[in-house]
Amino acid sequence: MLYFANPLLRNIIIRSQFDSIKRKQCLQYLKTLRMLQYDGFKTVYFGETDIPESLVTGEDFSDGYFIQTPTWYIVHAGGSEGWVPWKYRMFLRDELCIKEEHGLFSEFCDVVKRAYGKCAIVVKERRRQDEMRPKEDRETEAQSYVPMVINSTSIVCCPEVAKSYGHQLLSLPSPYNYLNPLDSAWSSLKWFIINNRKEFCLQSIDSIYSYHYILFSDLISKGIERINPSKWRTLTNKVRRWENYYLGKFS
Repeated sequence: MLYFANPLLRNIIIRSQFDSIKRKQCLQYLKTLRMLQYDGFKTVYFGETDIPESLVTGEDFSDGYFIQTPTWYIVHAGGSEGWVPWKYRMFLRDELCIKEEHGLFSEFCDVVKRAYGKCAIVVKERRRQDEMRPKEDRETEAQSYVPMVINSTSIVCCPEVAKSYGHQLLSLPSPYNYLNPLDSAWSSLKWFIINNRKEFCLQSIDSIYSYHYILFSDLISKGIERINPSKWRTLTNKVRRWENYYLGKFS
Protein backbone atom coordinates (compact mmCIF):
# COMPACT_ATOMS: atom_id res chain seq x y z
CA MET A 1 0.00 0.00 0.00
CA LEU A 2 1.30 3.44 -0.94
CA TYR A 3 1.41 6.23 1.60
CA PHE A 4 1.51 9.86 0.58
CA ALA A 5 3.16 12.59 2.60
CA ASN A 6 1.01 15.19 4.23
CA PRO A 7 1.09 18.38 2.09
CA LEU A 8 2.32 20.28 5.13
CA LEU A 9 5.47 18.12 5.14
CA ARG A 10 6.37 18.59 1.48
CA ASN A 11 8.08 21.95 1.82
CA ILE A 12 11.76 22.03 0.98
CA ILE A 13 13.88 24.51 2.88
CA ILE A 14 16.50 26.06 0.63
CA ARG A 15 19.37 27.97 2.18
CA SER A 16 20.49 31.04 0.28
CA GLN A 17 23.16 33.69 0.44
CA PHE A 18 20.63 36.03 2.05
CA ASP A 19 20.27 33.90 5.19
CA SER A 20 23.35 35.44 6.81
CA ILE A 21 22.13 38.94 5.88
CA LYS A 22 18.75 38.28 7.46
CA ARG A 23 20.44 36.87 10.55
CA LYS A 24 22.53 40.04 10.91
CA GLN A 25 19.38 42.14 10.53
CA CYS A 26 17.67 40.07 13.23
CA LEU A 27 20.63 40.43 15.60
CA GLN A 28 20.73 44.17 14.99
CA TYR A 29 16.99 44.35 15.65
CA LEU A 30 17.41 42.43 18.92
CA LYS A 31 20.35 44.55 20.08
CA THR A 32 18.47 47.75 19.29
CA LEU A 33 15.38 46.47 21.08
CA ARG A 34 17.35 45.52 24.19
CA MET A 35 19.11 48.88 24.21
CA LEU A 36 15.77 50.67 24.08
CA GLN A 37 14.34 48.44 26.82
CA TYR A 38 17.31 49.20 29.10
CA ASP A 39 16.70 52.88 28.36
CA GLY A 40 13.14 52.64 29.70
CA PHE A 41 11.18 52.04 26.49
CA LYS A 42 8.11 49.82 26.79
CA THR A 43 7.87 47.19 24.03
CA VAL A 44 4.61 47.22 22.09
CA TYR A 45 3.80 44.98 19.11
CA PHE A 46 1.54 46.63 16.53
CA GLY A 47 -0.01 44.94 13.51
CA GLU A 48 -3.00 43.47 11.75
CA THR A 49 -4.54 40.15 10.78
CA ASP A 50 -6.99 39.08 8.12
CA ILE A 51 -10.35 37.48 8.95
CA PRO A 52 -12.00 36.07 5.81
CA GLU A 53 -15.79 36.07 5.98
CA SER A 54 -15.69 32.34 5.24
CA LEU A 55 -13.87 31.84 8.55
CA VAL A 56 -16.72 33.56 10.39
CA THR A 57 -19.59 31.93 8.49
CA GLY A 58 -18.00 28.47 8.41
CA GLU A 59 -18.62 27.98 4.70
CA ASP A 60 -17.19 24.73 3.38
CA PHE A 61 -15.39 24.90 0.03
CA SER A 62 -14.13 21.31 0.10
CA ASP A 63 -16.26 20.48 -2.96
CA GLY A 64 -13.86 22.51 -5.06
CA TYR A 65 -16.14 25.46 -5.71
CA PHE A 66 -14.55 28.51 -4.20
CA ILE A 67 -16.25 31.89 -4.11
CA GLN A 68 -14.11 34.92 -3.37
CA THR A 69 -15.42 36.50 -0.20
CA PRO A 70 -14.56 39.86 1.39
CA THR A 71 -11.89 39.93 4.07
CA TRP A 72 -11.89 41.91 7.31
CA TYR A 73 -8.64 43.23 8.73
CA ILE A 74 -8.25 43.81 12.47
CA VAL A 75 -5.63 46.28 13.66
CA HIS A 76 -4.51 46.11 17.29
CA ALA A 77 -1.44 46.01 19.53
CA GLY A 78 -0.26 44.35 22.71
CA GLY A 79 2.67 43.53 24.93
CA SER A 80 3.64 42.05 28.28
CA GLU A 81 0.82 43.95 30.03
CA GLY A 82 -1.86 42.71 27.64
CA TRP A 83 -3.69 44.46 24.86
CA VAL A 84 -2.89 48.16 24.51
CA PRO A 85 -5.76 50.29 25.94
CA TRP A 86 -6.69 51.45 22.45
CA LYS A 87 -9.87 50.69 20.57
CA TYR A 88 -8.89 48.25 17.87
CA ARG A 89 -10.10 48.86 14.32
CA MET A 90 -11.75 46.60 11.77
CA PHE A 91 -11.60 47.33 8.05
CA LEU A 92 -13.42 45.61 5.23
CA ARG A 93 -11.08 44.98 2.33
CA ASP A 94 -12.05 43.79 -1.13
CA GLU A 95 -11.18 44.73 -4.69
CA LEU A 96 -13.25 47.91 -4.34
CA CYS A 97 -11.82 49.05 -0.99
CA ILE A 98 -8.04 48.95 -0.61
CA LYS A 99 -7.26 52.41 0.82
CA GLU A 100 -4.69 52.53 3.62
CA GLU A 101 -5.35 54.53 6.79
CA HIS A 102 -2.63 57.16 7.15
CA GLY A 103 -3.84 58.85 10.33
CA LEU A 104 -4.37 55.71 12.36
CA PHE A 105 -0.73 55.27 13.35
CA SER A 106 -0.52 58.83 14.70
CA GLU A 107 -3.60 58.23 16.86
CA PHE A 108 -2.10 54.99 18.12
CA CYS A 109 1.22 56.67 19.02
CA ASP A 110 -0.65 59.30 21.03
CA VAL A 111 -2.60 56.68 22.97
CA VAL A 112 0.43 54.55 23.91
CA LYS A 113 2.37 57.66 24.95
CA ARG A 114 -0.34 58.54 27.47
CA ALA A 115 -0.66 54.91 28.60
CA TYR A 116 2.99 53.79 28.79
CA GLY A 117 5.26 56.73 28.06
CA LYS A 118 7.99 56.15 25.47
CA CYS A 119 7.66 52.87 23.58
CA ALA A 120 9.57 50.66 21.16
CA ILE A 121 6.85 49.92 18.61
CA VAL A 122 7.57 46.67 16.77
CA VAL A 123 5.95 45.94 13.43
CA LYS A 124 6.58 43.08 11.02
CA GLU A 125 8.71 43.83 8.00
CA ARG A 126 7.05 44.09 4.63
CA ARG A 127 10.14 44.81 2.68
CA ARG A 128 10.31 46.58 -0.66
CA GLN A 129 13.28 48.11 -2.33
CA ASP A 130 12.02 51.66 -1.76
CA GLU A 131 11.06 51.13 1.87
CA MET A 132 14.43 50.17 3.34
CA ARG A 133 17.78 51.92 3.27
CA PRO A 134 21.18 50.96 4.67
CA LYS A 135 22.13 53.05 7.69
CA GLU A 136 25.80 52.01 7.82
CA ASP A 137 28.23 50.31 5.50
CA ARG A 138 26.70 47.09 4.15
CA GLU A 139 29.75 45.05 5.17
CA THR A 140 29.90 46.13 8.79
CA GLU A 141 28.83 43.81 11.56
CA ALA A 142 26.44 46.40 12.95
CA GLN A 143 24.42 46.35 9.75
CA SER A 144 21.06 47.97 10.31
CA TYR A 145 18.15 48.80 8.07
CA VAL A 146 16.03 51.82 8.89
CA PRO A 147 12.44 51.59 7.62
CA MET A 148 11.40 54.66 5.68
CA VAL A 149 7.72 53.67 5.66
CA ILE A 150 6.22 50.31 6.59
CA ASN A 151 3.01 49.61 4.72
CA SER A 152 0.54 46.86 5.46
CA THR A 153 -2.89 46.25 4.01
CA SER A 154 -4.64 48.75 6.27
CA ILE A 155 -2.04 50.93 7.98
CA VAL A 156 1.00 53.06 7.22
CA CYS A 157 3.67 53.24 9.95
CA CYS A 158 6.25 56.02 9.75
CA PRO A 159 9.34 56.34 12.00
CA GLU A 160 9.11 60.13 11.97
CA VAL A 161 5.56 60.00 13.31
CA ALA A 162 6.69 57.63 16.08
CA LYS A 163 9.61 59.91 16.98
CA SER A 164 7.33 62.93 17.20
CA TYR A 165 5.62 61.19 20.15
CA GLY A 166 8.89 60.04 21.74
CA HIS A 167 8.71 56.46 20.44
CA GLN A 168 11.01 54.34 18.29
CA LEU A 169 9.69 52.24 15.40
CA LEU A 170 11.41 48.88 14.84
CA SER A 171 10.95 46.52 11.92
CA LEU A 172 11.12 42.77 12.67
CA PRO A 173 12.77 40.91 9.73
CA SER A 174 10.22 38.72 7.97
CA PRO A 175 11.88 35.30 8.49
CA TYR A 176 11.64 35.82 12.27
CA ASN A 177 7.93 36.52 12.63
CA TYR A 178 7.77 34.09 15.56
CA LEU A 179 9.60 36.76 17.58
CA ASN A 180 6.34 38.71 17.47
CA PRO A 181 3.82 37.44 20.09
CA LEU A 182 1.04 39.24 18.26
CA ASP A 183 0.99 36.46 15.65
CA SER A 184 0.19 33.91 18.36
CA ALA A 185 -2.53 36.18 19.71
CA TRP A 186 -4.09 36.38 16.25
CA SER A 187 -4.01 32.58 15.99
CA SER A 188 -5.82 32.27 19.33
CA LEU A 189 -8.45 34.74 18.11
CA LYS A 190 -9.08 32.76 14.92
CA TRP A 191 -9.42 29.49 16.83
CA PHE A 192 -11.93 31.21 19.13
CA ILE A 193 -13.93 32.29 16.06
CA ILE A 194 -13.95 28.77 14.64
CA ASN A 195 -14.96 27.12 17.94
CA ASN A 196 -17.55 29.68 19.08
CA ARG A 197 -19.16 31.20 15.98
CA LYS A 198 -22.35 29.17 16.43
CA GLU A 199 -22.93 30.79 19.81
CA PHE A 200 -23.01 34.20 18.13
CA CYS A 201 -25.41 33.14 15.38
CA LEU A 202 -29.10 34.13 15.35
CA GLN A 203 -31.83 32.68 13.18
CA SER A 204 -34.92 34.45 11.92
CA ILE A 205 -37.75 32.76 10.02
CA ASP A 206 -40.61 34.47 8.22
CA SER A 207 -43.34 32.97 6.08
CA ILE A 208 -41.02 32.41 3.11
CA TYR A 209 -37.35 32.66 4.00
CA SER A 210 -34.99 31.68 6.79
CA TYR A 211 -32.23 34.10 7.75
CA HIS A 212 -29.02 33.64 9.72
CA TYR A 213 -27.29 36.52 11.46
CA ILE A 214 -23.83 36.48 12.98
CA LEU A 215 -22.98 38.99 15.70
CA PHE A 216 -19.58 39.58 14.16
CA SER A 217 -18.48 42.52 16.31
CA ASP A 218 -19.45 40.70 19.53
CA LEU A 219 -17.62 37.58 18.35
CA ILE A 220 -14.41 39.50 17.69
CA SER A 221 -14.62 41.47 20.94
CA LYS A 222 -15.14 38.35 23.04
CA GLY A 223 -12.30 36.56 21.27
CA ILE A 224 -9.94 39.45 21.98
CA GLU A 225 -11.03 39.56 25.63
CA ARG A 226 -10.18 35.86 26.02
CA ILE A 227 -6.52 36.69 25.35
CA ASN A 228 -6.02 38.17 28.81
CA PRO A 229 -2.87 39.73 30.34
CA SER A 230 -1.82 36.34 31.73
CA LYS A 231 -1.82 34.78 28.26
CA TRP A 232 0.01 37.80 26.89
CA ARG A 233 2.75 37.37 29.49
CA THR A 234 3.09 33.72 28.47
CA LEU A 235 3.46 34.73 24.82
CA THR A 236 5.96 37.51 25.49
CA ASN A 237 8.01 35.29 27.83
CA LYS A 238 8.28 32.69 25.06
CA VAL A 239 9.51 35.39 22.66
CA ARG A 240 11.98 36.59 25.30
CA ARG A 241 13.49 33.10 25.54
CA TRP A 242 13.95 32.99 21.76
CA GLU A 243 15.56 36.42 21.85
CA ASN A 244 17.99 35.29 24.56
CA TYR A 245 18.82 32.19 22.52
CA TYR A 246 19.70 34.18 19.40
CA LEU A 247 21.65 36.80 21.30
CA GLY A 248 23.61 34.13 23.16
CA LYS A 249 24.28 31.88 20.17
CA PHE A 250 25.03 34.33 17.35
CA SER A 251 26.25 37.53 19.01
